[in-house]
Amino acid sequence: MKLLSITVPCYNSESYMEHCVESLLPGGDEVEIIIVDDGSQKDRTSEIADRLEREHPGIVRAIHQENGGHGEAVNTGLANATGVYFKVVDSDDWLNEKAYMQVLDLLREMVEKETELDMLISNFVYEKEGAKRKRVMNYHAAIPRGEILTWDQVRVFTKWQYILMHSVIYRTQMLRDCGLKLPAHTFYVDNIFVYQPLPYVKTLYYLDVNFYRYFIGREDQSVNEKVMISRIDQQIRVNKIMIDEYNLYDKKRIPSRKLRHYMMQYLEIMMTISSIMLIRSGTQENLEKKKELWKYLKKKDKRLYFKLRHGIMGRTMNLPGKGGRKVSEMGYKITQKFFGFN
Repeated sequence: MKLLSITVPCYNSESYMEHCVESLLPGGDEVEIIIVDDGSQKDRTSEIADRLEREHPGIVRAIHQENGGHGEAVNTGLANATGVYFKVVDSDDWLNEKAYMQVLDLLREMVEKETELDMLISNFVYEKEGAKRKRVMNYHAAIPRGEILTWDQVRVFTKWQYILMHSVIYRTQMLRDCGLKLPAHTFYVDNIFVYQPLPYVKTLYYLDVNFYRYFIGREDQSVNEKVMISRIDQQIRVNKIMIDEYNLYDKKRIPSRKLRHYMMQYLEIMMTISSIMLIRSGTQENLEKKKELWKYLKKKDKRLYFKLRHGIMGRTMNLPGKGGRKVSEMGYKITQKFFGFN
């Protein structure tokens, strides 16, 4: 059994996947690197994956499948993982070696002490191409550092200080126990990957290291604004899946008040992102889709709808007329400049 399984979903990734895998190799024999070639046909991804497996036997595994999208690649990685812990690293991203060693030291300690840690959180860095200042997403204000916690010991997350796939390592068996199955042929499923397991997380730990390097800059990248708008139906689908997943007022299923608050905030951010992309598209059709999305939430959970719709973000995303939409876009641009995403 390995300490950590790292899945690397690859789709036509020949120009950057080796850099990613090279950053994972310092983990040595304790780590398995599962390269999932998701039906690549336009380049040498499949060939490179097989070569890396030959060069690093017992560490790198190459799995080839028909194209199913990012979520299906993650599903395949999870199904084949033998590690106690599980992480996803996208093929254009990489890990910081020093922080990597600290992460492995902590996970090894958890296993040796037979401590059941469900989620390890660390920082990630926006490696935005051309940016002089690298934005670091940390959780200093939200999570006490260096100790095993429950949700009730977590502080308040600020807006936009939400946990992304880049931030987390989950216990593998916990992911399987919660029935995680990401939808195929759908982008933005990393939000489901983080959100769905949260009520199953009984213990968490914040390691304050800048571990994950999140590259932003390719024109075809899923977080590029033009690409996000072109795939807005998939973003909406992810929103609806998250809305349907839990009744956030069910205290039996989600007993921690702080976790409920965080999950509501996560949904609020997702609704905001979808709304602003629909506004930015500038089409009447997408403005109607924005109305329909908020109606969907209202039909599913009126109480949650009124909470999110009448919060600051909800009000800003639903201001009437062209003037209201301009205000919404202005708020988005300010946030975009400050946080450095897209």
